[in-house]
Amino acid sequence: MVTTHPPRSPADRRAAARAQAEQTTAEQARRRRRTRTAVGAAVLAAVLLVGAVVWFVLSRGGSEVEGISQLPDGIDVPSVSDDHGGISFGASGEAGSTSGDDAVRVDLYVDFLCPGCGAFEDVNGADLEALRADGTATVVLHTISFLDGRSDGSSYSTRAAAAFSYVAEEAPEAAYDFQVALFDHQPVEGEPAPDDARLEQIAEEAGVPATVADGISDQRYRDFVGALTQVAFGDPDLLDDQGRFTTPTVLVDGTVFAGDWSAPGALRAAVEAAAAS
Repeated sequence: MVTTHPPRSPADRRAAARAQAEQTTAEQARRRRRTRTAVGAAVLAAVLLVGAVVWFVLSRGGSEVEGISQLPDGIDVPSVSDDHGGISFGASGEAGSTSGDDAVRVDLYVDFLCPGCGAFEDVNGADLEALRADGTATVVLHTISFLDGRSDGSSYSTRAAAAFSYVAEEAPEAAYDFQVALFDHQPVEGEPAPDDARLEQIAEEAGVPATVADGISDQRYRDFVGALTQVAFGDPDLLDDQGRFTTPTVLVDGTVFAGDWSAPGALRAAVEAAAAS
Protein backbone atom coordinates (compact mmCIF):
# COMPACT_ATOMS: atom_id res chain seq x y z
CA MET A 1 0.00 0.00 0.00
CA VAL A 2 1.42 3.38 -1.01
CA THR A 3 1.37 6.06 1.64
CA THR A 4 0.58 9.53 0.39
CA HIS A 5 1.15 12.83 2.10
CA PRO A 6 -0.94 15.97 1.73
CA PRO A 7 0.65 18.67 -0.41
CA ARG A 8 2.69 21.20 1.51
CA SER A 9 1.66 24.81 1.65
CA PRO A 10 3.85 27.53 0.12
CA ALA A 11 4.85 28.55 3.65
CA ASP A 12 5.94 24.98 4.41
CA ARG A 13 7.96 24.84 1.21
CA ARG A 14 9.67 28.13 2.01
CA ALA A 15 10.51 26.92 5.52
CA ALA A 16 11.95 23.69 4.11
CA ALA A 17 13.99 25.64 1.59
CA ARG A 18 15.36 27.90 4.32
CA ALA A 19 16.27 24.89 6.46
CA GLN A 20 18.06 23.27 3.53
CA ALA A 21 19.94 26.48 2.77
CA GLU A 22 21.00 26.82 6.41
CA GLN A 23 22.17 23.21 6.46
CA THR A 24 24.18 23.74 3.27
CA THR A 25 25.75 26.92 4.61
CA ALA A 26 26.67 25.20 7.87
CA GLU A 27 28.24 22.29 6.03
CA GLN A 28 30.25 24.66 3.85
CA ALA A 29 31.51 26.45 6.96
CA ARG A 30 32.45 23.11 8.53
CA ARG A 31 34.38 22.13 5.39
CA ARG A 32 36.21 25.46 5.40
CA ARG A 33 37.12 25.01 9.03
CA ARG A 34 38.35 21.43 8.49
CA THR A 35 40.47 22.54 5.55
CA ARG A 36 41.91 25.50 7.39
CA THR A 37 42.64 23.43 10.49
CA ALA A 38 44.59 20.90 8.44
CA VAL A 39 46.51 23.63 6.67
CA GLY A 40 47.07 25.50 9.91
CA ALA A 41 48.63 22.46 11.55
CA ALA A 42 50.98 22.03 8.60
CA VAL A 43 52.16 25.63 8.56
CA LEU A 44 52.11 26.41 12.29
CA ALA A 45 55.89 26.24 12.70
CA ALA A 46 56.36 28.54 9.72
CA VAL A 47 53.76 30.95 11.09
CA LEU A 48 55.55 31.18 14.41
CA LEU A 49 58.83 31.81 12.63
CA VAL A 50 57.29 34.57 10.53
CA GLY A 51 55.79 36.10 13.68
CA ALA A 52 59.21 36.10 15.32
CA VAL A 53 60.82 37.74 12.29
CA VAL A 54 58.08 40.39 12.09
CA TRP A 55 58.48 41.12 15.80
CA PHE A 56 62.24 41.42 15.38
CA VAL A 57 61.99 43.81 12.44
CA LEU A 58 59.35 46.03 14.04
CA SER A 59 60.93 46.20 17.47
CA ARG A 60 64.53 46.62 16.29
CA GLY A 61 64.33 49.85 14.38
CA GLY A 62 60.98 49.59 12.61
CA SER A 63 59.00 52.80 12.90
CA GLU A 64 55.59 51.18 12.57
CA VAL A 65 55.25 49.79 16.10
CA GLU A 66 56.70 51.46 19.16
CA GLY A 67 55.50 50.34 22.55
CA ILE A 68 53.39 52.65 24.70
CA SER A 69 51.84 52.03 28.10
CA GLN A 70 48.32 53.36 27.53
CA LEU A 71 45.93 54.61 24.87
CA PRO A 72 46.69 58.24 24.03
CA ASP A 73 44.22 61.08 24.35
CA GLY A 74 42.60 62.60 21.31
CA ILE A 75 41.65 59.46 19.35
CA ASP A 76 38.24 57.91 18.81
CA VAL A 77 37.87 54.96 21.17
CA PRO A 78 34.86 52.59 21.16
CA SER A 79 32.76 53.12 24.26
CA VAL A 80 32.52 49.31 24.60
CA SER A 81 36.30 48.95 25.06
CA ASP A 82 38.09 48.89 28.40
CA ASP A 83 41.01 51.03 29.59
CA HIS A 84 43.45 48.82 27.66
CA GLY A 85 41.38 48.81 24.47
CA GLY A 86 40.03 45.30 24.89
CA ILE A 87 36.45 44.60 23.83
CA SER A 88 34.77 42.07 26.09
CA PHE A 89 32.03 39.55 25.41
CA GLY A 90 30.11 37.90 28.21
CA ALA A 91 27.20 35.50 28.42
CA SER A 92 24.84 37.89 26.61
CA GLY A 93 27.14 37.90 23.58
CA GLU A 94 27.15 41.69 23.26
CA ALA A 95 30.30 43.73 22.91
CA GLY A 96 31.16 45.41 26.20
CA SER A 97 29.39 42.77 28.32
CA THR A 98 30.94 40.40 30.86
CA SER A 99 29.93 37.10 32.41
CA GLY A 100 30.27 38.49 35.94
CA ASP A 101 32.98 38.91 38.53
CA ASP A 102 33.39 35.16 39.03
CA ALA A 103 33.96 34.40 35.35
CA VAL A 104 37.41 33.58 34.00
CA ARG A 105 38.82 36.41 31.88
CA VAL A 106 40.32 35.21 28.61
CA ASP A 107 42.23 37.91 26.70
CA LEU A 108 43.00 37.26 23.03
CA TYR A 109 45.49 39.34 21.05
CA VAL A 110 44.92 38.67 17.37
CA ASP A 111 45.59 40.11 13.92
CA PHE A 112 42.86 39.29 11.41
CA LEU A 113 45.50 38.54 8.76
CA CYS A 114 47.61 36.31 10.99
CA PRO A 115 47.40 32.66 9.81
CA GLY A 116 48.15 31.44 13.32
CA CYS A 117 45.20 33.45 14.61
CA GLY A 118 42.98 31.82 12.00
CA ALA A 119 44.22 28.40 13.09
CA PHE A 120 43.63 29.39 16.72
CA GLU A 121 40.01 30.28 15.93
CA ASP A 122 39.49 26.97 14.14
CA VAL A 123 40.82 24.96 17.09
CA ASN A 124 39.45 26.99 20.00
CA GLY A 125 36.66 29.22 18.69
CA ALA A 126 33.78 26.88 19.44
CA ASP A 127 35.13 26.10 22.93
CA LEU A 128 35.53 29.77 23.82
CA GLU A 129 32.08 30.60 22.50
CA ALA A 130 30.58 27.82 24.64
CA LEU A 131 32.50 28.95 27.73
CA ARG A 132 31.35 32.50 27.13
CA ALA A 133 27.74 31.55 26.46
CA ASP A 134 27.41 29.49 29.65
CA GLY A 135 28.95 32.23 31.78
CA THR A 136 32.20 30.43 32.58
CA ALA A 137 34.35 32.99 30.78
CA THR A 138 34.45 36.56 29.58
CA VAL A 139 36.29 36.70 26.26
CA VAL A 140 38.18 39.95 25.63
CA LEU A 141 39.42 40.69 22.13
CA HIS A 142 42.40 42.93 21.42
CA THR A 143 42.43 43.25 17.63
CA ILE A 144 45.83 44.59 16.63
CA SER A 145 47.47 45.22 13.28
CA PHE A 146 51.11 44.51 12.61
CA LEU A 147 50.76 42.65 9.31
CA ASP A 148 49.54 45.55 7.16
CA GLY A 149 52.53 45.12 4.88
CA ARG A 150 51.42 41.58 4.02
CA SER A 151 48.13 42.41 2.28
CA ASP A 152 49.28 43.63 -1.14
CA GLY A 153 49.39 47.24 0.00
CA SER A 154 45.81 47.36 1.28
CA SER A 155 46.52 47.61 5.06
CA TYR A 156 44.03 44.81 5.63
CA SER A 157 45.01 44.17 9.25
CA THR A 158 44.14 47.74 10.24
CA ARG A 159 41.00 47.92 8.09
CA ALA A 160 39.59 44.64 9.42
CA ALA A 161 40.37 45.52 13.05
CA ALA A 162 38.86 49.00 12.60
CA ALA A 163 35.77 47.43 11.02
CA PHE A 164 35.41 45.08 13.98
CA SER A 165 35.74 47.99 16.43
CA TYR A 166 33.12 49.96 14.50
CA VAL A 167 30.66 47.05 14.53
CA ALA A 168 31.30 46.49 18.24
CA GLU A 169 30.31 50.10 18.87
CA GLU A 170 27.35 50.36 16.49
CA ALA A 171 25.95 46.81 16.56
CA PRO A 172 27.33 45.19 19.75
CA GLU A 173 24.98 42.21 19.46
CA ALA A 174 26.53 41.23 16.10
CA ALA A 175 30.22 41.94 16.75
CA TYR A 176 31.17 38.48 18.04
CA ASP A 177 29.76 36.75 14.97
CA PHE A 178 31.42 39.33 12.75
CA GLN A 179 34.89 38.60 14.11
CA VAL A 180 34.30 34.88 13.57
CA ALA A 181 33.25 35.65 9.99
CA LEU A 182 36.43 37.67 9.42
CA PHE A 183 38.44 34.57 10.24
CA ASP A 184 36.18 32.39 8.10
CA HIS A 185 36.99 34.72 5.18
CA GLN A 186 40.61 35.31 6.12
CA PRO A 187 42.76 36.22 3.10
CA VAL A 188 46.16 34.72 2.41
CA GLU A 189 49.19 36.70 3.46
CA GLY A 190 50.85 38.49 0.56
CA GLU A 191 47.81 38.30 -1.72
CA PRO A 192 45.07 40.86 -2.44
CA ALA A 193 42.73 41.21 0.55
CA PRO A 194 39.02 42.07 0.73
CA ASP A 195 38.27 45.73 0.13
CA ASP A 196 35.90 47.74 2.33
CA ALA A 197 32.90 46.86 0.16
CA ARG A 198 33.63 43.17 0.73
CA LEU A 199 34.03 43.76 4.46
CA GLU A 200 30.56 45.30 4.43
CA GLN A 201 29.18 42.19 2.72
CA ILE A 202 30.88 39.89 5.22
CA ALA A 203 29.40 41.98 8.03
CA GLU A 204 25.87 41.74 6.65
CA GLU A 205 26.24 37.99 6.12
CA ALA A 206 27.25 37.74 9.80
CA GLY A 207 24.08 39.52 10.92
CA VAL A 208 25.25 43.13 11.11
CA PRO A 209 22.39 45.46 10.13
CA ALA A 210 22.87 46.94 6.65
CA THR A 211 22.65 50.48 8.05
CA VAL A 212 25.66 49.72 10.25
CA ALA A 213 27.61 47.70 7.67
CA ASP A 214 27.36 50.61 5.23
CA GLY A 215 29.48 52.71 7.59
CA ILE A 216 32.43 50.32 7.84
CA SER A 217 34.37 52.21 5.18
CA ASP A 218 34.56 55.34 7.32
CA GLN A 219 37.36 53.60 9.27
CA ARG A 220 36.98 55.96 12.24
CA TYR A 221 38.87 53.58 14.52
CA ARG A 222 42.09 53.27 12.50
CA ASP A 223 44.03 55.38 15.04
CA PHE A 224 42.55 53.32 17.86
CA VAL A 225 43.78 50.11 16.24
CA GLY A 226 47.24 51.59 15.74
CA ALA A 227 47.40 52.67 19.38
CA LEU A 228 46.09 49.31 20.54
CA THR A 229 48.93 47.67 18.63
CA GLN A 230 51.46 49.94 20.30
CA VAL A 231 50.00 49.14 23.72
CA ALA A 232 50.35 45.42 23.04
CA PHE A 233 53.99 45.79 22.00
CA GLY A 234 54.69 47.95 25.03
CA ASP A 235 53.31 45.51 27.60
CA PRO A 236 56.13 43.37 29.07
CA ASP A 237 53.55 40.94 30.47
CA LEU A 238 52.65 39.88 26.93
CA LEU A 239 56.15 38.87 25.85
CA ASP A 240 57.10 35.22 25.60
CA ASP A 241 60.11 33.65 27.31
CA GLN A 242 62.33 34.96 24.52
CA GLY A 243 61.14 38.52 24.92
CA ARG A 244 58.94 38.49 21.82
CA PHE A 245 55.37 39.54 21.23
CA THR A 246 53.54 37.40 18.69
CA THR A 247 49.97 36.65 17.74
CA PRO A 248 47.94 34.90 18.87
CA THR A 249 48.72 35.69 22.50
CA VAL A 250 46.26 34.32 25.06
CA LEU A 251 45.90 35.24 28.72
CA VAL A 252 43.83 33.25 31.22
CA ASP A 253 42.98 35.42 34.23
CA GLY A 254 45.90 37.70 33.43
CA THR A 255 48.53 35.01 32.88
CA VAL A 256 49.86 34.15 29.44
CA PHE A 257 48.64 30.69 28.47
CA ALA A 258 51.78 28.59 28.13
CA GLY A 259 50.06 25.42 26.94
CA ASP A 260 49.64 24.17 23.40
CA TRP A 261 46.65 26.04 22.01
CA SER A 262 46.87 23.98 18.80
CA ALA A 263 45.87 20.88 20.80
CA PRO A 264 42.06 20.66 20.74
CA GLY A 265 40.62 21.10 24.23
CA ALA A 266 43.84 22.24 25.90
CA LEU A 267 42.81 25.87 26.29
CA ARG A 268 39.28 24.94 27.32
CA ALA A 269 40.68 22.65 30.03
CA ALA A 270 42.86 25.50 31.32
CA VAL A 271 39.89 27.87 31.49
CA GLU A 272 37.71 25.30 33.24
CA ALA A 273 40.51 24.60 35.72
CA ALA A 274 40.78 28.31 36.46
CA ALA A 275 37.02 28.49 36.96
CA ALA A 276 37.14 25.60 39.42
CA SER A 277 40.01 27.01 41.47
